[in-house]
Amino acid sequence: MDPSEQLAGGQPRPPSPPPPPPPPQSSAPLSFLLFFIAILSFIVIPSTTTVKNSLSVLHQVPEGHVGVYWRGGALLKTITDPGFHLKLPLITQYEPVQVTLQTDLVTDIPCGTKGGVMITFEKIEVVNRLRKDYVYDTLLDYGVHYDNTWIYDKIHHEINQFCSSHSLQQVYIDVFDQIDEKMKEALQVDCTRYAPGIEILSVRVTKPNIPDRIRRNFEQMEEERTKVLIAIEKQKVAEKEAETMKKMAISEAEKNANVSKILMEQKLMEKDSSRKQQEIENHMYLAREKSLADADFYR
Repeated sequence: MDPSEQLAGGQPRPPSPPPPPPPPQSSAPLSFLLFFIAILSFIVIPSTTTVKNSLSVLHQVPEGHVGVYWRGGALLKTITDPGFHLKLPLITQYEPVQVTLQTDLVTDIPCGTKGGVMITFEKIEVVNRLRKDYVYDTLLDYGVHYDNTWIYDKIHHEINQFCSSHSLQQVYIDVFDQIDEKMKEALQVDCTRYAPGIEILSVRVTKPNIPDRIRRNFEQMEEERTKVLIAIEKQKVAEKEAETMKKMAISEAEKNANVSKILMEQKLMEKDSSRKQQEIENHMYLAREKSLADADFYR
């Protein structure tokens, strides 16, 4: 044994106690990191999810939209403008609503004509706008998807009403150019009465798809009509040319007649002038002869 490990009197020295463990690291940075992640999860959840509408604190209203809010399922009268806004998570839900011009595309609209022929309008575009001062009333009555009621469903109804009162000839050719305006008027009348915040600015209707057999008949009729129109136009051109030639001949004849008249008048004037000159000469001759005769008489 090492002499230094012995106590006085020969007794061994007791072993030294083990060193104390190192103090624990502070948990403050970890707590701060967890808190930051929690806050970030409330803010940076994708805006297209329903979870975001419930959990987010900070939300953004895009340009051309207004923000509307629900609390406990009840629509609030609060309307926010574009920009960043705060709301209560889990309690208040948010939805952006467009208040600028938008185009709703209604596709594949079947309808039956007055004669029973089934046709399909492949695409109808409705340009519309929701007025900002009517956002609350419109959403309160018809919800966020108000356009389903007053545009998509309404277009189907109005197209079927129009087709059922017109023949295929009228729908496809005769009054097709009037459908746009008729649809616009029909939509706006009901919107003005029941949802005055919705403005229908224009409606564009594409040519309907009709059965191939009937379409070929229409194409053949159109070809025949085109031929007739071409023949009529040719006839009009020929008549116009003949009329022009006639006018030119009349003009030429009138010009020649005027020239002949002028020449004739000129000749008459020359003859009249010669006659007057001859009369003057005759008077002068008679006066001279008379003067000579008188001179001889008095001599």
